[in-house]
Amino acid sequence: MTRRPCAIYAVGVTCATLLVVGIALVLGQVFVTLMHNRLKKEIVLVEGSRVFESWKRPPPPVYMEYFFFNVTNPDEFLKGAKAKVNQVGPYTYREYRYKDNVTMVKNGTMVSAYNTKSFVFMRERSVGDPAVDNITTVNIPAWAVMNKVKGFFQTTVVSFKMSSVGSGVFTTRTVDELLWGYEDALLNNLAQSNTEIDPIFGLMYKKNGTHSGEFIYHTGEQNYMDYGRVETWKGQRALTFWTTNQSNSINGSDGSAFHPLLKKNERIYIFTPDLCRSIYMEFEKVVDVKGIPAYRFTPPRSVLASKEENPANEGFCVTPEQCLGTGLLKVSPCRNGAPVVASFPHFYLGDTKYVAAIEGMSPEREHHQTYLDLNPTTGVIVRANKRAQVNVLINRITGFPITRGLNETIFPVMFINESVVIDDASVARVQKLLLIVTLVSHFPLIFVGLGAIMLVVLIILLLRARKQKNEVKQIVFTKPVYATTAEDDTSYSPVSDKEKDDPQNGTYIGLTPTTDQQA
Repeated sequence: MTRRPCAIYAVGVTCATLLVVGIALVLGQVFVTLMHNRLKKEIVLVEGSRVFESWKRPPPPVYMEYFFFNVTNPDEFLKGAKAKVNQVGPYTYREYRYKDNVTMVKNGTMVSAYNTKSFVFMRERSVGDPAVDNITTVNIPAWAVMNKVKGFFQTTVVSFKMSSVGSGVFTTRTVDELLWGYEDALLNNLAQSNTEIDPIFGLMYKKNGTHSGEFIYHTGEQNYMDYGRVETWKGQRALTFWTTNQSNSINGSDGSAFHPLLKKNERIYIFTPDLCRSIYMEFEKVVDVKGIPAYRFTPPRSVLASKEENPANEGFCVTPEQCLGTGLLKVSPCRNGAPVVASFPHFYLGDTKYVAAIEGMSPEREHHQTYLDLNPTTGVIVRANKRAQVNVLINRITGFPITRGLNETIFPVMFINESVVIDDASVARVQKLLLIVTLVSHFPLIFVGLGAIMLVVLIILLLRARKQKNEVKQIVFTKPVYATTAEDDTSYSPVSDKEKDDPQNGTYIGLTPTTDQQA
């Protein structure tokens, strides 16, 4: 075998090997599987893992914005007119959150922690001074008491006390008082005869520098899908506020951690103590945050839909007679009976009748939607906006003359926007990890690429070999190297002198074969 055919043979074998191996690795997802298994082992809630420290103390800054609805026509509303409100805010606070008393439990398969939060006011990101700005809003302590008391005697006593201390349907307080607490005259009066009543009321009272109870989480070591999933809250596997097991279920994480390798067709569950329930989110679209690809998940309308629209929500009805419409959740069972109703801001995704009942409501997707932007490979939160509104159910209550002219209304008090965007240092770490994942996952393509290059080389060699072979054939068939000419095979000689000298007929030439002179 000559040198050139050997080269062609070697290139062909190499090309075939590279292509077969590369395509097999790509189709078999071998390196992708290896990389995914590596991620599953590293993204776990154990000491020394890649994510444990950032889970305990999240580095990106979190901001809590408070928007209040200032009532501009309280007297007219009490006489039956439509309420008018204007939005005031934001009053922004930097939220510092960390996991406290972190302890491995159940042989290291789970971890317990307390979610501690503290808030620091940021004047530069706010519209005014919360210690000075006044807001006229629903008097929540008064409505809580009026809904709590039963019977003619208790109702009469409370009604008299409300009149004596000047407690009405509405109250005017500073933003600081509404958020962090103030001594309410009615509660203070009632607390003198009932030590269980706290005279201080505030929407964020006792929530600065405190926690919401002990959580026990799955580490994700046994099953990556359980990473960060809540096992128990305050020692309970299920809630007791609602009327069905499904409604009382504690599902998903607490919103601070999500498993890696997310898919677009899965639901993300989050348990939130503020709503006293678990909610779910569904994929909406692909977004990009600081160069990091992310899946946007958002709660669909069905999460707060009425029992008629979503029968699974029937368990959230306090009583069959107290089922509210789509877009609302009455959370009085976990708010000591206070007629507090949760919704999305401006009744976004709610029935239009709630929007129409209050002048000043204008739901907009951009400003009022709750969403999570998660990197699908790592499960890291790259951007989030948690938005919720606090409302009070106002209606006519027997025994309280001040409510005589009222119709049932879901009255907005304030809404919050808890937001976070991944910081630059975390961006660099995530991008580095994604680069490694991409390179390793696509490593088989190197084999395919080299195989393709070798295929091109093989084709070139075959074409050149074919061209050279054709040139050789052309030389052989046009003029053989060792063939003799006609002059060599034939001699010319005159037949006779006569013929040679014949002037009429010219010269006659005889052809005789040439003989070997040595014969």
